Amino acid sequence: MLETQLSHLESAALARIQGARSPEELEAVRIEVLGRKGSLTQAGKEMGKVPPEDRARIGKLLNAAKQALESAFESRQRQFDAQALEARLSAEWLDLTLPAPGPQMGHLHPITQIQSEIEDLFVSLGFAVLDGPEVETEYHNFDALNIPADHPARDMQDTFWLTGGNLLRTHTSPVQVRGMERLGPPLRMIAPGRAFRNENVDASHEHTFYQIEGMMVDRDVSVAHLIYFMKTLLTAIFKREVTVRLRPGYFPFVEPGFELDIQCLICGGPGCPVCKQSGWVELLPCGLVNPNVLRMSGIDPDQWNGFAFGLGLTRLAMMRYAIDDIRLLQSGDLRFLQQF
Repeated sequence: MLETQLSHLESAALARIQGARSPEELEAVRIEVLGRKGSLTQAGKEMGKVPPEDRARIGKLLNAAKQALESAFESRQRQFDAQALEARLSAEWLDLTLPAPGPQMGHLHPITQIQSEIEDLFVSLGFAVLDGPEVETEYHNFDALNIPADHPARDMQDTFWLTGGNLLRTHTSPVQVRGMERLGPPLRMIAPGRAFRNENVDASHEHTFYQIEGMMVDRDVSVAHLIYFMKTLLTAIFKREVTVRLRPGYFPFVEPGFELDIQCLICGGPGCPVCKQSGWVELLPCGLVNPNVLRMSGIDPDQWNGFAFGLGLTRLAMMRYAIDDIRLLQSGDLRFLQQF
């Protein structure tokens, strides 16, 4: 009889709802009993077989059973929701009375750190720190440094030319020219900054890099003064003695000119990609200022002379921190920068 079937179905379903051990198990019971093909739905399809005089009463029983099961299901579902919330609150508990964590400290770029140290060193030696434009004139970048248009030295610097005849400076030496023009002798200055060359990028070359130029113009300046300041610089930067070599070098803006190389601190001499397998890294082109450079800046070379040097800050950072790929320095990778 349908009435008895409904009573048994309701009792069994209520027991299963209360005995469900997980939301997934509860949902399975709901589908099995209240779903479109569930047992209660199938029982409702039997109403057509009920005598007309009993249909109203059986129909009420069917609706009451459905309401009771739906209510039991919702009640049990709320219990599971409450348990889940309590578990989450316990796992994610936060003591709001504790002080908030402080801001995460940033990191100075390794090139910035070394530049600051060099600036402090030379300021203590009586040098001024000068700056200049990164977009330069051809005159200040080449002509005033004794590199005229037909000079072969221009071929050594792959230049980014801009419209209007200007260019991205290929070195920071133009700041020396502007310093001599503006301040005149006697002069002690350094010029840190960014330079640009149209080079193929690899482990030891970048199209954008950092340099620092230095210059001293006074009376009776000699190579001995140059060597003293270079040794002082290297000892301060590397915090230890380093192996160097001084060899003749040609640069249009100095005469005589020298190449000061440092033994590669990455490989220690056997050779690696940074030193191009030579064991040495070109670090300090230097020399006495060419009289033509002094003359073009309005300084009488018969009365004044000086020395100048250029140092690659990017390569210096690689040597100091044992960085074997120059591309890391401008990658923007925080994992790299956070090491410093």
